[in-house]
Amino acid sequence: MSINTKNSTRKPPRKFGASKPKNRDSKRQSMLSNRRIGPFKYDIKEILEKSSLDPSIQSSFLASLIAKASRTSIKDAKIYVKEFVSEEGLTDEEYSRISRLLDRYSKYR
Repeated sequence: MSINTKNSTRKPPRKFGASKPKNRDSKRQSMLSNRRIGPFKYDIKEILEKSSLDPSIQSSFLASLIAKASRTSIKDAKIYVKEFVSEEGLTDEEYSRISRLLDRYSKYR
């Protein structure tokens, strides 16, 4: 008994080199890399410990910042940080350090 391979209904093997082009209706945005959230938290906590931001606000500020940076965009996260720049909150130097940190841990998605 031999199997007729010419009239077989088996699908041809998948070619790994050729893929379908992705339909990009939406524009890619810079967001916080999910793989690097741990090191990002460590670095931002160092900045917040030295800042004059109220310690009771720091944890909610950090959680909101990570959520905005990883779910919406780095741009929105920077706007959120800019709202805390004042005499009693963050300084301009701390804002620039946080902005550089956000840019360093970002990824286009």
